Amino acid sequence: MTSLIRAGLFGATLLTLAACASKDKDRFAGVDSDYVLGTPLPERNEGVSFFGSNVSRSEFPPIYFAFDSYTISPSEMTKVQQIASSLRERNNDVIIAGFTDNRGTEEYNRGLGERRAQAVRSALINYGVNADRLQTVSFGEEMPADPRDNEEAWAKNRRAEFGVVR
Repeated sequence: MTSLIRAGLFGATLLTLAACASKDKDRFAGVDSDYVLGTPLPERNEGVSFFGSNVSRSEFPPIYFAFDSYTISPSEMTKVQQIASSLRERNNDVIIAGFTDNRGTEEYNRGLGERRAQAVRSALINYGVNADRLQTVSFGEEMPADPRDNEEAWAKNRRAEFGVVR
């Protein structure tokens, strides 16, 4: 009898977890850790790191985001279009790194940074950049562009940056 109760509780737990996962998937509308709008992430390149010596991080300007958002504003989308145009003319792989300000938990900020990086990846794909060339990573609140605690600094820290693999 006890094993029957355990099996029932286990089944109920699985159903609850599946329902929660479904809600999260809907909440992030096409953005999850493995796919962006149905486009799978490519395999990670061995020996390639966003901060590696074979990665140039100064070729493109950062894309900035509003507080607690991973939506790309129209003014920032103009930058994304220009970056896409440049990337379509080359064959380099690109790592898109998402960052946040220091408000919120470390776990939440890591997730928000990932959603920002994936939103930029999705936009680049929509503008014709090959999905197999685009990798994402999140640093959350780590490595702020501006370490101060004020609105100006927080705005600089809510960003996605590009690393072009040489």
